[in-house]
Amino acid sequence: MYPKRILVIDDDQDFNSYVRIVLEAGGYRVETAQTVVEGLRALHRTPPDLVIADVMLARSMNGLSIDLEIKTDERLTHIPILMVSAIVSTEDDDLLGRSEDGGSVAFMSKPIAPSELLKRVSEMVKRFD
Repeated sequence: MYPKRILVIDDDQDFNSYVRIVLEAGGYRVETAQTVVEGLRALHRTPPDLVIADVMLARSMNGLSIDLEIKTDERLTHIPILMVSAIVSTEDDDLLGRSEDGGSVAFMSKPIAPSELLKRVSEMVKRFD
């Protein structure tokens, strides 16, 4: 079986590098994008097994734009999304709620401990495998 592919979309290059290091150490293939436009291109070019997107990206489009694109494109609706943000606390990790299908959208607060990130990513890619 091939390694699961994760697309990380965040305008913070340090966060992208951190997530890449953690996930690649966990056996995942990782692609990063710093804008929603770059992320959407990557999403359509080679659909990943999971998207990790910052809720508050710079410029006019944000991580919720990624969620909308995935929900409205039949080729992408199977892809789970892990939304992340530094502006809320861990008590808000269910802020975006969970979908009827068992949680295709989840939320984590930054900073994210490596073990927690690996655990959440593993749960999400297994659930939608």
